[in-house]
Amino acid sequence: MKITSFLRVAALGIFALIVAVGCATAPTQEMSDARQAIQAARDAGAQKHAPEVFGSAEGLLAKAEQAIEDNQFEDARSDAVAAKKEAVKARNIALAIGAAEETLREAKSLGAEWRDSQRLLARARAAAKAGDEEKAVKLANMAKRQGEDAIAQYYLETAKVMLMEAERLKGQMSPDQLADYKDAEAAYRNQEGRKAYDLISRLLASLKGGVERYMVVRGDNLWDISGNPQVYDNPYQWPLIFKANADAIEDADLIYPGQDLRITRDNSSAEIDAAIYHARTRGAWELGVVEESDRAFLNR
Repeated sequence: MKITSFLRVAALGIFALIVAVGCATAPTQEMSDARQAIQAARDAGAQKHAPEVFGSAEGLLAKAEQAIEDNQFEDARSDAVAAKKEAVKARNIALAIGAAEETLREAKSLGAEWRDSQRLLARARAAAKAGDEEKAVKLANMAKRQGEDAIAQYYLETAKVMLMEAERLKGQMSPDQLADYKDAEAAYRNQEGRKAYDLISRLLASLKGGVERYMVVRGDNLWDISGNPQVYDNPYQWPLIFKANADAIEDADLIYPGQDLRITRDNSSAEIDAAIYHARTRGAWELGVVEESDRAFLNR
């Protein structure tokens, strides 16, 4: 009995030692998970959209790293797990607020943003600052949906006006153009505003005999060329010309008589919107200097 008891006690002691050794190992996987989660949050823009939560994640990771140096592996493990949790929260907030901001920027560039959308976004930012992930994401998603609805409404209303204009020109339409007109009408009836807008825009451009090339004359600039009824009839679309002729135009503010510019007619609504947004938000410019905002636009 004494030998049996001794063996039992010895076995328990060995088991306890194994458990203790296991607990004493550095939390390698937990640290790796935390670092990856923090990087994902950083990539999502958490430093901008959820700085408090992101800062908390970084602080917890720093504590975990210090605990490892002090051989406090259990504390390090706990802090690493908490850091990952905060980083995931920061990423979720950043993705939601970032998406809402992008959608509302597009709506604003079209002059279609709803009045309370920015208030919703401000409330989402406040919730993010307080670390309330659920509320921040919910409010940001509401703002984003409002932006999407505003954009859809804009394209439907614009397509309706353009369809009325095209209807007056039906007698000039070829069979192919008439088919495009009917497709645009169908898209409008189906509440597919952007599709209807794209179709009717291209149709009207072809009916109005829009030019495919433009020869620069003295006194021209991209703003005026884009506003020409035979080009885009909208000066804010000048970045489309700039991008289509990037091989010939170095500085968007400096073109020369005799340059033969290509005028694209197959631009999507997204490309047109991006051009208008760039034209409206480009910022200060200087003749003879290639602005960084223009470089960024070309690289999109």
